[in-house]
Amino acid sequence: MSDQHGLELGQFMGDDGGVHDMVPSSVIAAVPEAKAAAERYGREVRFDFLDDHSVHWLLFHRWEDNRKWRVRGCLASIPLFVFAAGAWPFWDLVASQKPRSFQIAFICAHALIVLGMIVGLYLWRRPSLRDPSMRNVRIRARRYREIAGIARSGGADIPAAYPYYGMYASSRKFFPDAPELPTPDQGRPE
Repeated sequence: MSDQHGLELGQFMGDDGGVHDMVPSSVIAAVPEAKAAAERYGREVRFDFLDDHSVHWLLFHRWEDNRKWRVRGCLASIPLFVFAAGAWPFWDLVASQKPRSFQIAFICAHALIVLGMIVGLYLWRRPSLRDPSMRNVRIRARRYREIAGIARSGGADIPAAYPYYGMYASSRKFFPDAPELPTPDQGRPE
């Protein structure tokens, strides 16, 4: 179950796991460059960045997407780390004393295993990365972060790390025909 369930409207979870208060849209709209960027990006990705309720749900869905893959990614990286980092001690202790043909076979086998694990991780994550609804959430979250940066540069009182999460690699293209993610009618994330 998400730690974000039960948060009040205007609060959200950041990548640091902490509960943060959302910056009101009036603070962003007070900076003309940020307001213009919000309107321009809003037309681009069909989203109202100056509506606190919409931004709240955007941050909720962004956190949920991140939460789903954080633990899975950490668990999947353990065997990758063991094979990648474990090769050096094996090479020093065993393979360096073996004949050249064994060393070449070891390097080839190790490269195939690590490459196979990387491809496997990508194929495992691929459906989520290609989901147009989630990609729309990611590009909207990316644009919101840019808008907050513009407002901060324009003198708005916005914390340096706001909105407390990193960028998405798969947030470059908007899909206008993708269905919107459901938003509960109540004031709290469900």
